[in-house]
Amino acid sequence: MSTKSELLKLLESNKGTYLSGEEMAGRLGCSRTAVWKAMKSLRDDGYKIKAVNNKGYVLDTDSDILSKEAIRLYLKNKEVFIEVKKEIESTNQYLKKQGIEENLPAGSFVLAEMQKAGKGRRGRSFFSPEKTGLYMSVLLRPRRTAQESLNITAAAAVAVCNAVEKICGVTLGIKWVNDLYLKEKKVCGILTEAVTDFETGDIEFAVVGIGLNLYFPDGGFPEEIAQTAGAILEPGVYLDRNILAAEIVNHLLEESEKEGIPAEYIKRNLVPGRTVRVSYGSEERIVLAKEILPDGRLLIENQQREEEILICGDVSLKL
Repeated sequence: MSTKSELLKLLESNKGTYLSGEEMAGRLGCSRTAVWKAMKSLRDDGYKIKAVNNKGYVLDTDSDILSKEAIRLYLKNKEVFIEVKKEIESTNQYLKKQGIEENLPAGSFVLAEMQKAGKGRRGRSFFSPEKTGLYMSVLLRPRRTAQESLNITAAAAVAVCNAVEKICGVTLGIKWVNDLYLKEKKVCGILTEAVTDFETGDIEFAVVGIGLNLYFPDGGFPEEIAQTAGAILEPGVYLDRNILAAEIVNHLLEESEKEGIPAEYIKRNLVPGRTVRVSYGSEERIVLAKEILPDGRLLIENQQREEEILICGDVSLKL
């Protein structure tokens, strides 16, 4: 690990506490000149580091730059592969490629400050502006078939809800299949993509993409999603995204090991009892959503008063 990375790890683990140049050099096993050069590089990257005579250096408690050094401090499994990008086309696309080429272990993940081509379901894009959200993908190696991929998405939805509630104090609802809502507004999208063995149908690995709207972007959301998109936090509310990212991964690795659809996925679901619009391919219908079944499928009543079971589809709460 470079002196810069070691210094960032030291500052992050002592955020808000002053450390002298001499103390840091001693703890890092390098010269004070090396510490100064690394400090300058971190400041050039945007880190808020104060220097006070006779006290030393301190990383501001409201510093909010994503870094693997900071995230690793809060992970239960601290040895996993982490990569942080300032800008990327798509975290899912990148991690799938890395997963194939590098044979990455379960729990590996990548985050980005912004995505230029964030992926949503059914070929849609996911709006991913800089500094307003958390955009990440996590690689899992579940012992499941492709038909059980809904279990992974459900586990991810529950994991994000639990992490957000713990770190942000905000309770979210789940919209079947894979969106999270706050006050009737979508604040998170989840996209699970699996690489499968063609002969057996078993999942070799899955990449779970999570796009979380933390704050409203400057100028608002694009017109096409302005009526449906929301954010978790009010302007000016500080959040350390490194802690939230680590907590999401911690919860996801725990939930993904469980069998079946989490009971909490069904409990938090906003769809049952509502008249909704369901889209599948080019077909679109207005139906009554009745129940999320134990296997995650959706029981509906169509306009002919007949019951049907949906395995997948796109549900809209706004008619």
